[in-house]
Amino acid sequence: MPLDPERIRDEFPALKSGAVFFDNPGGTQVPRRVIECMADYLATKNANRGGAFPTSAATDAGIEEARRAAADFLGAALPEEIVFGPNMTTLTFALSRSLAHELQPGDELVVTRLDHDANIAPWVRIAEERRCAIRWVDFDVEDCTLRMEDLEAALSERTRLVAVGYASNAVGTINPVERIVSLAREAGALCFIDAVQYAPHGPIDVQALGCDFMVVSAYKFFGPHIGMLYGRREHLERLAAYKVRPAPDRPPGKWETGTQNHEGIAGALGAIEHLEWLGETFGGEHGERRQGEARGRGRYLAQAMQAVRDYEMGLSRAAIDALSRIPGLRIWGITEPRMIDRRVPTVSFTLEGRTPRQVAEALGERGIYVWDGNYYALAVTERLGLEESGGMVRVGMAHYNTLGEVERLGEAMGQIARGR
Repeated sequence: MPLDPERIRDEFPALKSGAVFFDNPGGTQVPRRVIECMADYLATKNANRGGAFPTSAATDAGIEEARRAAADFLGAALPEEIVFGPNMTTLTFALSRSLAHELQPGDELVVTRLDHDANIAPWVRIAEERRCAIRWVDFDVEDCTLRMEDLEAALSERTRLVAVGYASNAVGTINPVERIVSLAREAGALCFIDAVQYAPHGPIDVQALGCDFMVVSAYKFFGPHIGMLYGRREHLERLAAYKVRPAPDRPPGKWETGTQNHEGIAGALGAIEHLEWLGETFGGEHGERRQGEARGRGRYLAQAMQAVRDYEMGLSRAAIDALSRIPGLRIWGITEPRMIDRRVPTVSFTLEGRTPRQVAEALGERGIYVWDGNYYALAVTERLGLEESGGMVRVGMAHYNTLGEVERLGEAMGQIARGR
């Protein structure tokens, strides 16, 4: 059965405020079970790890349960391939620091201008330190799709790493990551994928993709503010982690040195359980895939995310159609209806005569929450020539948003464009 947004909205306490939450690319709202998981942890299990007493043992068990769930969410072969951390940016900088030791002067790293700076700056920094070259891959300004011919030209026998986003957090483009991973492997390079923006919008299977590393952030898929790193076990075992001496020498512990955000990890488990509920309730038509270990977790994750993907494509079409009718408004990115499957429901635009901040403020006054600026995708706004004028307005939808809210956005933008 198709997603029922009203039934889903009942799961999210924040949505009862009446506001329209289109700020989702910067962080989604959380369902009730996430709040309950975090509150229960703090009320009944709060302790540090490794102790000889019940609350510490419960903390250990909860973290490992969350790790199994995260592995199933991403399609990892082993729970030990999942590393928890504060956020995607911190995890990426930590990994890049370790990978730097395998680089030699003259090696090359490939990054794209379509990425969030957290998937650019760490690699540029280690390239500078190790005297390596950065090879930039451009994107088409007209529809904001990656220039695959540039990527292929950037690869050589000296390429050691290809860093790419699964989907753009600025303009919504879904990159052909399976093809990119294949090209990287043919060149003998590692492939690092930033899936933060894609994770709430479609199914992920790191084994099918064949990537070496992937990062996501739970607060972008209905959880609390923590990050997750997937790494092939062979890499996590081989690479030298920066850690304190008492920390484990094997993954994932060697990468999680220091006390983690235990209540956040409990909340991340709640977020994945919410997605499991979606699959069980609405996604049966998509078939089963991946059996998780804990209480059958993972049984419905793939069909949940496919059901979300199908529903959100309708929101994307409606939003693009409504915004395209506004005089003086330009959407940056894919707008062609037949290419709607090549984007997530993140739509960015500019409006003649108004700065992005002015538009965001005017929408905020009408109870519609959106972002403005560059969203840390600095390379995108620089390439589009929009950085000096304040970037873009970004509307990002999720599975709890409705067509009625999209209509409300269109009406509001019509009023703003008319100076009302």
